[in-house]
Amino acid sequence: MMAYENFKGRDMLSLHDYSPQEIVTILDLAGELKDKLKKGQPHPYLAGKTLGLIFQKSSTRTRVSFEVGMYQLGGRALYLNAADLQLGRGESIADTARVLSRYLDGIMIRTYAHADVEELARCADIPVINGLTDLLHPCQILADLQTIREHKGYLRGLKVAYVGDGNNVCHSLLFGCAKTGMEINVASPPGYQPDEKIVALARQDAAETGARVEILTDPVRAVTGADVVVTDVWASMGQEAEQAARAKIFAPYQVNSDLVRHAKSDFIFLHCLPAHRGEEVTAEIIDGPHAVVWDEAENRLHAQKAVLTLLMG
Repeated sequence: MMAYENFKGRDMLSLHDYSPQEIVTILDLAGELKDKLKKGQPHPYLAGKTLGLIFQKSSTRTRVSFEVGMYQLGGRALYLNAADLQLGRGESIADTARVLSRYLDGIMIRTYAHADVEELARCADIPVINGLTDLLHPCQILADLQTIREHKGYLRGLKVAYVGDGNNVCHSLLFGCAKTGMEINVASPPGYQPDEKIVALARQDAAETGARVEILTDPVRAVTGADVVVTDVWASMGQEAEQAARAKIFAPYQVNSDLVRHAKSDFIFLHCLPAHRGEEVTAEIIDGPHAVVWDEAENRLHAQKAVLTLLMG
């Protein structure tokens, strides 16, 4: 593991914090770990290590993939529901970080405010991994990049179209595409486009790699000629009260057969799940031959194992 020394002890809060080569290194290791697992080869790189999992937002894929990943790496994961922590009784994030640093070898947190994750990382002496915030979802996009590379054979030069809400998945996808030299077109309704500060940072990343970042309102224009089509739910966790209003606003942004006929004939479709068939995507697309969503979901396990190994190994 000596080749990976520059990763040891770092946090994974945003893909923007990692160089293009470092992201390739993560993806390469994710592929190696996936291959070892498929061949039944033990890879206990984190034997004796413990990862704390803090959940203020519920989860299926994040919890299962991190717990199983630590087990496969020879370590263990400790589930910490936010309601069970003293955080729920007013203990500061800083104090929680300092205490957990004395017990654990790493922390994964899935929460609302991105500032809370940044404070946790600032005050902890151990790696902190962003399992999702309202702003970013880096682990999901590492899995997406791994999936795209598996199906297309490469990343640089591909065209990615994201259609829907300019949310945390969209933000991290902007970074992921920009860092790996892909063109990304985002189509969102006015008022629901990605954060301008995130877009500006992604354009900085794109300038270094030759990638292109376009923010649009026209889904057809975004999808035209796309190698990869991506969407997400119209109302994220915590936005349930807006569901009905958003359904009307986002109706023209549904990924359906009419929209994807503008993409390349061999496009692949990604969705981070859970999906609402008949809302952001039709059943014929997500359950059809272009969808790679189950490979994408599986790759959460392998991509996160690579991150855990590099940061905690």
